[in-house]
Amino acid sequence: MSEITNFKGEVAQVADTDPEASADALIKRVGERVRFVRERKGIPRRVLSEMSGVSPRYLAQLEAGEGNISIGLLQRVSTALGHRIEWLLSEDDPWTSEVIQIADLYRVASKDVRQQVRDILAPAGNEGQRGNRVCLIGLRGAGKSTLGAYAGAAFGVPFVELNREIESQAGMPVNEVLALYGQEGYRKLEAQALERIIATHDSVFLAVAGGIVAEPDTYKTLLANFHTIWVKATPDDHMSRVRAQGDTRPMAGNPEAMEQLKSILTSREALYARAEAQLDTSGKSVEQSCEDLFTLIRERDFF
Repeated sequence: MSEITNFKGEVAQVADTDPEASADALIKRVGERVRFVRERKGIPRRVLSEMSGVSPRYLAQLEAGEGNISIGLLQRVSTALGHRIEWLLSEDDPWTSEVIQIADLYRVASKDVRQQVRDILAPAGNEGQRGNRVCLIGLRGAGKSTLGAYAGAAFGVPFVELNREIESQAGMPVNEVLALYGQEGYRKLEAQALERIIATHDSVFLAVAGGIVAEPDTYKTLLANFHTIWVKATPDDHMSRVRAQGDTRPMAGNPEAMEQLKSILTSREALYARAEAQLDTSGKSVEQSCEDLFTLIRERDFF
């Protein structure tokens, strides 16, 4: 121990720091933890060598606290053992806690059980996880893209349409994605695009396709990471707005289009209602709907 005088003139003792000793302690700690996990899982060193691509001789040195292993090789070992590299490097002692047991149970649990655990540990109400991300959901023709673009400009944050992200990723229009990869392929690209937006934007307005709510895992991700607003309108408004945009597909050769639209709205109503807030744009001008949206965002403290 060494003595120092602090800014109050008081004498205090501090532990001496020896970089070489600290490094040796780290190497020894990592080796002990690698051996502990390997033996606990019943993995022979030869098998771990084959799994990680690290030679048995090097692993033996590592476990003995003598191997100055590179980060790259250590990452291979930690991956082969099924543990994050941070667990091997941490100064805390994770082996005396329930962390490893819980991790082992989670690893062998079913997909549904894992999702339940994630929902408990990171519930949809986690405000910090949502940040300043706002997502507009609802059926085509509700006004999501128009309102999202205005909101992005008003609050000074990017506005993103998820379908445009999918097109950028796939290198082709959405209708070609659907034709080439089918609904399953489209949904996979949709989930990937959503994860990419979450990873790259702390503040964003997002507009998504109306059918995203029918994909449970993707919708859960959306609800957990965005403040969601259901932009809704009457079936007549939905249909007239889509046609006003020059899209005649809803009515082309389909005299029952309106009934189908009403059926879709009814079937998805409970899913859309899981959003934090609702914005009814029926019979309103773009200006009035924007004003209502901005008021809602401020009142709910989404920004």
